[in-house]
Amino acid sequence: MVAAGSDFLQLDATGVPRGGLAGWLTDALRAAVADGSLGVGATLPASRTLAADLGLSRGVVVEAYRRLADEGLFVTGGARGTVVATAPRPAPADAGTERRAQAPLDLSPGLPDLSAFPRAAWLRAEREVLDGTTAADLGYPDPRGHPLLRREISAWLRRTRGVVAAPDEIVVVAGVAQALAVLSRVLVRADTPAVGVEDPGSKGAREQMAHWGMAPVAVPVDDSGLDVEALRRAGVPTVLLTPAHQFPTGVVLAPARRRALLDWAADGGLVVEDDYDAEFRYDRPPVPALQCLAPELVAHAGSVSKTLAPGLRLGWLVVPARLRDEVVHERWMADLGAPALPQLVFAHLLASGALERHLRRVRVRVRARRDAMLDALREHLPEVTVHGIAAGLHLMVTFANQVDDRALADAAAADGVLVQPLSDHRIAPGPPGLVIGYAAQSPDRIRRAVALLARSARALAPGVNVR
Repeated sequence: MVAAGSDFLQLDATGVPRGGLAGWLTDALRAAVADGSLGVGATLPASRTLAADLGLSRGVVVEAYRRLADEGLFVTGGARGTVVATAPRPAPADAGTERRAQAPLDLSPGLPDLSAFPRAAWLRAEREVLDGTTAADLGYPDPRGHPLLRREISAWLRRTRGVVAAPDEIVVVAGVAQALAVLSRVLVRADTPAVGVEDPGSKGAREQMAHWGMAPVAVPVDDSGLDVEALRRAGVPTVLLTPAHQFPTGVVLAPARRRALLDWAADGGLVVEDDYDAEFRYDRPPVPALQCLAPELVAHAGSVSKTLAPGLRLGWLVVPARLRDEVVHERWMADLGAPALPQLVFAHLLASGALERHLRRVRVRVRARRDAMLDALREHLPEVTVHGIAAGLHLMVTFANQVDDRALADAAAADGVLVQPLSDHRIAPGPPGLVIGYAAQSPDRIRRAVALLARSARALAPGVNVR
């Protein structure tokens, strides 16, 4: 048989011995994956098509695909045919290189368990949505979001968080980050850029608001949450806080502080409530949203970044009536509105109960990971104090000794463990510590990560009690 050439990867079997054709094609395809010519998810030509293009027997192509499937590079037999599953990993030069080349043990806070994403439920919902989508659904969107999704979010928030918001009072946004961006632009234009922020508090949220022209002012957090008397002294018109599970300390805003905060807001203030981690609790009763106590004083923001996946970029913003028109205008100016199909799929998950079923499963799974984290900390870092374990996807540890938490985080990263230093989330100086997520890793990987973290702590600060 005379071999021909193919436009696919410019393959040409001319001169390849007949007995080596399968090996040649296997090597060529493996190299194409390694150099990026075939990216993860790329679909390979059907075996008959590629065989005809190259002038080979179909059996040669089938054998090459089989070998690469055995190596884990290809997946065969699905509806899409043969696809690239992953890229090959180069052989490490030595043991140290091998350790660094492994996937990091990422204990960064805020990462959900993406392996638990409800793919089957999402796919079913997507099919049903596409079957029922109208031409109007695919036109330029309402900047507030699709009416069907706003209706479902309204019911969901009322049922799970006590939030009082009609569908017309909800704005669909691309996550809490966009909610903060939209609010910031409205407040800056109103010449009220000063905003109180929790200290310690989310560095990312603080930087988001500063980027859009806001002027963050530190307000201390203690075991009862945000210090409202300090907020009064700060003289700011707006405050951003995480009352249900404060980031990073994990404390809940105490009832007396909640009342004091709303008294402060009644004098002309605005409370921006980031409903961070509210869906995940283990050892305490649910805490209603602040918004349900004073809808005209509180802007309430939430998202699916922890319940489903941050890559969906789906969230909501409920704002007092006095700000609503300006918020909707800013949302429209940002990008005309959210994509229709993901909104409709999410609405279907809410309406069908699929999201609630998913959350019940994930809570059990994440709680087991939290317990594994606590056991590992007790075993390997018995001297640390652990905070914020009753809810959420992360916890915080502080040290009895003076430890450079940034240096410790860097040392842990060099050993393949990613954590965040508490100092990164502080404005005023305070005790050092680490902010550690546990939702994204299996119990075995959590135990291994904490053992490595303890080794890094021992090397950096010999006075730290580690095992």
